[in-house]
Amino acid sequence: MTTGTTRRRASIIHGYGATPEDHWFGWLAERLEAGGIATTVPALPNPQAPDPARWAEAVRADVGTPDENSVIVAHSLGSLTVLRHLRSLPDTWHLGTLVLVSGFVDRLPVLPELDSYIGDGCDVEGLSKHIDRLTVIRSDADPLVPPGHTDRLADLLGVSAAVVPGAGHFLGSDGVTSLPEVLKAIV
Repeated sequence: MTTGTTRRRASIIHGYGATPEDHWFGWLAERLEAGGIATTVPALPNPQAPDPARWAEAVRADVGTPDENSVIVAHSLGSLTVLRHLRSLPDTWHLGTLVLVSGFVDRLPVLPELDSYIGDGCDVEGLSKHIDRLTVIRSDADPLVPPGHTDRLADLLGVSAAVVPGAGHFLGSDGVTSLPEVLKAIV
């Protein structure tokens, strides 16, 4: 075993309508890089009108097949995209850390335009056995993803969602430009 020679690597996957420069993504990337974790925040194509196949390809290109040194952080629709990517992998993959922020697998009542993307969600059964550290984070006041949707996802993954009071949908417009809870889940 070669302890200390393999560098951790992180991918931060944004959600619907977002770019890598939005919200708390840059803040987190800077802190991870400062801690010695190589970090990417890929721009998913056409975020205002996401195409599941194009997003899946972008996530596959960035994340690939994770290993115990891999960290994946995903926000909102990015969470569903990441879960679908992990589901598509051969059964031998292993992921060091997964953090899902406002994640869901069910259709969103206030965003029916995403119904075709969300479809039947994603079967997450068995995914958690491949993940060393799994954290699901939600707000108690998310106007876009009902807290119950994130709680259901957490339950399906065998964890309890951590609640950040008053964080809305964790958007810059909600005043969320840093997210220490995510950093704490990684380091």
